[in-house]
Amino acid sequence: MNILIIGAGDIGFQLSKQLSKDQHNITIVEMDPRKVRRAREQLDALVLEGRGERFHALKEANVENMDMVAAMTDNDGVNLIASMFAKKAGVKGTIARVRNPELVDSECSLSPGELGTDLIIHPEKETANAVVRLLRQSAATDIVEFADGKIELLGLRLEADSPLIGARLMDLARRYNNPPMTIVAITRYQDTMIPKGETKLYTGDQIFVVCDPGYAQEFIKISGKTNVRIENIMILGGGMIAQFIAATLGKSANVKIIESRSGKSEEIADMLPHALVIHGDGTDIDLLATEGIVDMDAFIAVTGDDETNIITTLVAGHMHVPRTVGLVNKVEYLPITTKIGMDAVVSKQLLTVNAIRQYIQQQQVASIASLPGIQAQLIEFVPGEGSKITKKPLKNARFPEHAIVGAVLQNDQLVIPKGDTKIQPGDKVVVFSLPQALAEVEKFFQ
Repeated sequence: MNILIIGAGDIGFQLSKQLSKDQHNITIVEMDPRKVRRAREQLDALVLEGRGERFHALKEANVENMDMVAAMTDNDGVNLIASMFAKKAGVKGTIARVRNPELVDSECSLSPGELGTDLIIHPEKETANAVVRLLRQSAATDIVEFADGKIELLGLRLEADSPLIGARLMDLARRYNNPPMTIVAITRYQDTMIPKGETKLYTGDQIFVVCDPGYAQEFIKISGKTNVRIENIMILGGGMIAQFIAATLGKSANVKIIESRSGKSEEIADMLPHALVIHGDGTDIDLLATEGIVDMDAFIAVTGDDETNIITTLVAGHMHVPRTVGLVNKVEYLPITTKIGMDAVVSKQLLTVNAIRQYIQQQQVASIASLPGIQAQLIEFVPGEGSKITKKPLKNARFPEHAIVGAVLQNDQLVIPKGDTKIQPGDKVVVFSLPQALAEVEKFFQ
C-alpha cells in the first residue's frame, strides 16, 4: 500500500516505522524541521516538510495516488482537514487522530463520516481502556481480545511458588485434562520463544496463553495467581488518560488522583465529582504515604514522563500494592520493563499503532496486535477458499518453526488446535509469530 502519514511526532513516527516494516510505501508530511530531520535519518520513508492541512502540501506528497492517509498530529483541526482533503483527492481510506473527548463520546451526534474521515482514533482513550482491562484482570501482565471477544490472550509472569514451575508443556494437557488453552510464547531473559511440547517452565517466565475467555480465571488460578478485587485506586497524573480511567470506573471504585498542577487539579475535580483529586507532587514518597498508597489495591502512573511512571510504579510495588500499571512510551524502554520488575505496562503509541494497523490490514487479517517489549505479532487470520492452511491438517502443513497456531474459532466454537486439526475457509485463526516467520505465515493464509 501507498500510505501518507501526516505528522512525525511520537505516534506518527512509530506508525511510520511499523508500517514500513509491514512492507508499505510510506510518505510523511511534517512541519517541524527537527522532526523532519529525525524522520529522514531514522525511517525508511519519503519525508516532506510542509503543513498537512494545506492542500498544496498534500499534492506535493502525491496524495491522489495514496491508498490510505493517516493524520496523526496533535491538532484535531489539522487531522480532520487533512482527511477531508484526502477524501476529495479520491483516497479510499482515511484515519484521523483526535484529542477532543467529545468526538469519541457515545452521545456525540457526529459520525466519522460526517467529520470527513473513515476512522477516528483517540490514543488516550485507547490507553485508558487498556488500563481498565488490566485492572479487571489484575493477575495478567497483558490482555488482548480476538474474534469479537471469543478468544483471549493473557500474559502471566510465573512466580517461584507457581505449580507450573518445572512442568513440560506436554504434561500440562494431561495434568489438567486438556484445558481450552495454548501457551503460544514464553519470554525468558528478554528473549521470546515459541515453545515446544518438551519446553519446561521456570520461575520468572512470562507466558502468553491463548484461551477461552471463560477459562481465563481458572488458568490464572492454576498458575498460582489470584485476581485482586480492585476497589481503591491511586492514579498519578491528571491528564486525559487518568480522566478516562476515572470516568469509566465511575462509582465502582474509590479513585484518588494526584496532579502536580494547581489549575489542572481544580479543573478535573469539577469534571470528576466521584474522584478525590489531590494537588501535590506524586514523586514525593512522603506524600504518597500520607495519601495512603499502602492501602491501595492499584496504583496507576500515567504522567507525561516515562521515568516518573517507571520509578513510582516500582515504589508502589515495593510497598506491596497488589496491582501497578505504568505508562511507558519510549520504545527503547519497553524491553527492560519486565526485567526491572514492573507489573504491567501500557504504551499509548503501541496501542494506537495496533489499532491503525488492524484497520489498514483488515482486508487481509481480522485483527493484529503487538505487546509492549515483545518482538512478535499476534494476528487473527480468516483464511479464504484455496488458502494453503486449509489444504492439510496442521501436522502436515509444515507451519513455520517460529510461529504457532494458538486457537481456532470454527462454527462459533473454540478449537484448541492439535496435529490433526484441519482449518476450514472462514475460520478465525489466532497466530503468534516472531518477526522472522511472519512473511512465511502470511503465505499460508493468502
